[in-house]
Amino acid sequence: MQAITLMVQGTTSDAGKSALVTGLCRYYQQQGELVAPFKPQNMALNSAVTAEGGEIGRAQAVQAQACGLSPHTDMNPVLLKPNSDKTAQLILQGKAVKNLGAKSYHAYKTQAMPVVLDSFQRLLEQYQRIIVEGAGSPAEINLRQGDVANMGFAEAVDCPVILVADIERGGVFAHLVGTLELLSESEQQRILGFVINRFRGDIDILQPGIDWLEQRTGKPVFGVLPYLHDLYLESEDSVAVEQPKMDTELFNIVVPRIPRMSNHTDFDVLRLNSAVDIDFCRNPELMGKTDLIILPGSKSVRDDLVWLRENGWESVILRHLRYGGKVIGVCGGYQMLGCWVHDPHGVEGEAGSSPGLGLLDMQTTLTNEKQLKQLTGQLLMADARVKGYEIHAGISSGNALSNPVIRLENGEMEGSLSPDQQILGTYLHGLFDSPGAYASLLHWAGAKNSQPIDFETLREQGIELMAATVKQFMNMQLLEDACQSFVASKKKTP
Repeated sequence: MQAITLMVQGTTSDAGKSALVTGLCRYYQQQGELVAPFKPQNMALNSAVTAEGGEIGRAQAVQAQACGLSPHTDMNPVLLKPNSDKTAQLILQGKAVKNLGAKSYHAYKTQAMPVVLDSFQRLLEQYQRIIVEGAGSPAEINLRQGDVANMGFAEAVDCPVILVADIERGGVFAHLVGTLELLSESEQQRILGFVINRFRGDIDILQPGIDWLEQRTGKPVFGVLPYLHDLYLESEDSVAVEQPKMDTELFNIVVPRIPRMSNHTDFDVLRLNSAVDIDFCRNPELMGKTDLIILPGSKSVRDDLVWLRENGWESVILRHLRYGGKVIGVCGGYQMLGCWVHDPHGVEGEAGSSPGLGLLDMQTTLTNEKQLKQLTGQLLMADARVKGYEIHAGISSGNALSNPVIRLENGEMEGSLSPDQQILGTYLHGLFDSPGAYASLLHWAGAKNSQPIDFETLREQGIELMAATVKQFMNMQLLEDACQSFVASKKKTP
């Protein structure tokens, strides 16, 4: 039997595509189907490492979990990781290829499409159903030529599409009708219908609008999904900015919100703990009480070091340490803690060297080849289990590495702890995700209440909640009938 492919596109970025794909993946998996996620092209700084040592978008790793699968590079064959506002690192089927400007990548898309179709074909041969996630909006006229992310892909593989819009943004009917109007006739025909996301209130009040939309377009609304207050799914890219918790008993963490921050999902488990207040702060003059400063990962370490200094963070970090505070650097943040960052080949920008913060006796040299590994080990300060992944360009060396933080399962040592025990650096993303490591690290940093969250259980609960929401609030039989009708119509076409 031929695999059924369904693509989810959105009227805007953050319309709910990733969450809906996750819910659909788990729903079909619960029906006993072999289902896999797929995103042709992703632009994100939150990525994941696959077992074979490839790099894909974080959302696709979560969607793989929803399918009961290990993440694979075929699930996201093209990943763009921005280095700046105008350039991005191109990753094809898990491996970094080159840095490209926006115009250069626009021209490169004809070469990217065969790679996308190659990965998609392998999934088709293994699974019964493929749930595809688009990127941004299919109505971005300036990006239509050579498109591989939305309708360009849908047309290439001849698959049906459902369109999701976020009612929380306002103008949901304009979003849906306007997007449809900007598509070509053949693209309009492959839109099966709509999903309205993040609805609050009485559905009876919305119903006249739904009736109008269906009459206006001749296409059904498959479901109206409610606003889920308790939903947690790892973000594809943007940092969730929340109001401070305003509790004087909380443990206070500040993360400088550097311009090229990557893999901020490292801190989700901290953000979700009611005993912790975490502030992603741009201006150090606006930050409040601070117990721990964490320097996050960076896609362009030397540029972000310049930004830290220009915005006064270096003096703030030094003052924090003089007062007895603790500092953690993760990945790029770890490299910043050293004495020098060298980029002789221009891996992350212009070739050259930059002085680090000088807080750990080490230096880092960026290399063309990325370190991509899934890792497990023991946190030496408390013999607690850690599990995560490395994803970085660069090799660090120096005396600081003689006092490591983690003993890996392969016997190697990783990370660095300063002689005064105030500064900790590591390449390990997911450092806080294991409950024992979480509790140990926060205890080291001075937290009185370091009761951890079971992060893996929380992620699984989010996936289950999306699947239950899809099952309850979408007409899945109507959607299935529409998919089957689309497939049947293609078989009849000579």
